Amino acid sequence: MGGLKLKTQLIAAGLSYLRHAATCAAGLYMSGISDPKILANAFLAGLLGPLMRALNSSDKTYGVK
Repeated sequence: MGGLKLKTQLIAAGLSYLRHAATCAAGLYMSGISDPKILANAFLAGLLGPLMRALNSSDKTYGVK
């Protein structure tokens, strides 16, 4: 049973990352920035929000226990 909960948490974290990353890149693209390197960096920067949440031990969803 523990494996299923971990898998569910990993999927939730992954989807959260994708939402943040897509938002960061889309915001820059809509601002007129189309340099692939900058957009890739923005996509990677989208990891910061979910990473901060994952490292928060008081987060009940998928924080570090």
